[in-house]
Amino acid sequence: MTAIRRAGLPAAMLALLAALALALCLPLLAGPLAALWRAAPTAAGAYDPDRMRLLYSTLPRFAMALLCGGALAASGALLQQALRNPLASPTTLGVDAGGRLALAVTLLFAPALFGWGRDLVTLAGSGLSTLLVFALVRRRHFAAVSLILAGLVVGLYAGALSAMLTLLNERYLVSLFIWGSGSLSQQGWDPALQLGLRLAVLAVPVAVIVRPLALLELDDANARARGADPGRLRFLAVALAVLLSAFVVSSVGVIGFVGLVAPVLARVSGVRGFGARLALATGLGALLLLVTDAAVQAASGASGDFLPTGAVTALLGSPLLLVLLPRLRLADRPPAAAEPARRNARRCNPKLLATALVLGAILLAAFVLLVGRDPVDGRWTLLLDLAHAEAVLPWRWPRVVASFGAGAMLGVAGFLLQRLTGNEMASPEVLGVSAGAAFAATLTLFLVVTPQAATTSLAATLGSLAVIAAVFALGRRSGFQPERVILTGIALNALLDAVVGVVASTGDPRALMLFAWMAGSTSGATPPAALAMAASAAVLVALALLAARPIAILPLGPAATRALGVPLERTRLLLFLLAAALTAAATPVAGTMTFVGLMAPHALRLVGLHRPIPALVGSALAGGALLMTADWVARVAAYPWQLPTGLVAALIGAPFLMLLLAGGRRPAS
Repeated sequence: MTAIRRAGLPAAMLALLAALALALCLPLLAGPLAALWRAAPTAAGAYDPDRMRLLYSTLPRFAMALLCGGALAASGALLQQALRNPLASPTTLGVDAGGRLALAVTLLFAPALFGWGRDLVTLAGSGLSTLLVFALVRRRHFAAVSLILAGLVVGLYAGALSAMLTLLNERYLVSLFIWGSGSLSQQGWDPALQLGLRLAVLAVPVAVIVRPLALLELDDANARARGADPGRLRFLAVALAVLLSAFVVSSVGVIGFVGLVAPVLARVSGVRGFGARLALATGLGALLLLVTDAAVQAASGASGDFLPTGAVTALLGSPLLLVLLPRLRLADRPPAAAEPARRNARRCNPKLLATALVLGAILLAAFVLLVGRDPVDGRWTLLLDLAHAEAVLPWRWPRVVASFGAGAMLGVAGFLLQRLTGNEMASPEVLGVSAGAAFAATLTLFLVVTPQAATTSLAATLGSLAVIAAVFALGRRSGFQPERVILTGIALNALLDAVVGVVASTGDPRALMLFAWMAGSTSGATPPAALAMAASAAVLVALALLAARPIAILPLGPAATRALGVPLERTRLLLFLLAAALTAAATPVAGTMTFVGLMAPHALRLVGLHRPIPALVGSALAGGALLMTADWVARVAAYPWQLPTGLVAALIGAPFLMLLLAGGRRPAS
């Protein structure tokens, strides 16, 4: 009976999606078909708009949705099977982001290639990003947490570069930003036919390696005993998955989550054989994207051609992924860097190190205040002349104070989240806390007629709290399993990106304002705002210091924590709320993807600070110094243009994280 139910579930899923797709597509086709049926035969060559729209827009769009959905789902299924990782997909491994960045660079510096060489450009970008992800985690035996984190870092780094290029060249790249969110709008059959031909060619090698790939469900020794070469099979599967994803990105832009959700649905449906699971995932992906695109057209009406389906897919896929997450079987792996940090902690002198950090922060603040560009001719200057300093310093010190305060809060928030989740790769950026703050600020910007700074800050705090609540709820069920926590952040970050893509597609000028706000900037910092940021940092960091004792006890485990008189659930909740408040207060200055909350605790761990109070103070100083340095680079690097502070911090921080991942120890076998 159980076997029958398992066999019937995949068919029921396909039938349900097919019926839903039919119900959504029929209204879009009924009007044009009825008009054509009722219309009298027209003279040869007469223009019939309904017929043209049906034959050269609606039907090609449906065909493109089926092709792209099936290709992305097959790509995700191949990656998950080859890497033995149920979280692998073109989105989580940074494959899509690499292709999108390559298209942006090509459009800006070699636009001639964008026409005839678009597939090659996208393939090169996707392939390079995938190779970078694998290079970062090869020493960790492609562990699930490391692989997903490397994909997240590479994807966010590519996104930061794309965002920087867009802000500096908005006249040329805003349209690419909108298209890159995933648009299935068509004006003929040629794109669908070209993509279909490419996918048909790739279907042959995919069919050939399906049976050998099924052996990868065994360990490598058993696979070799049955005549398979696991290394070669993985290489072929990943190469085919990258090709499938790159062709889709080249044709319609980035459509996220289909490549992750469809294989996950196939996995939880109970289908055991890889061949059957691949076929089911392909069918589910095609129908999921068709249903989403038909719903977009039905809901948006005439503006449906301008609404990116990829963004809407992420809007629907993120909650679905969060619902499916508890059903995935994931292995819990302890952080690899914890033991070296403890060994270093025994050798360092916390007082001496804290003194060095304070002196270093003071010297750095003096440097960024006194060294910079002359506001008149742009020459490098050192503010030694008192009269000159009086004219320039009132513009500089608010930026320095605001950036240091925001960085300090992100550093402390990252330290708290890493301690609470037991995951040294947790941070406000990775867990989506920054994304929650920006999401709420987005709603405020577009729903409130004249939003004030206080209103936006309150909304950002509420958004951070909502994300923290989601992380806390999921973490309680899984014991804060690293893979689940990180995947929650990926889903929430994708949700924010989807909202921005939908907003940008409307053509509203506030979309560019939102984009700049998310990138983070101190260029408009005023003395009152800077002092308010400093006061917020002082109060919130002081609250974190008051919680030093429970922070030190929590890593001992639930039983020891309760035995020592610390209420576990209430303490975790309060510390999560404090991390949310720290993130929300810092996001307007730092943006949503600085990596400061991830870098600062790691930097302190590398030099040996492990005890709560020294580590909290050190994380605050290191985070403030990192963001203050990023703000100085943003101020002087492209003078007289002012670069976004948050994006500069991301561009500086992501390589640092890549070095951490690449230099990690091999996991114990």
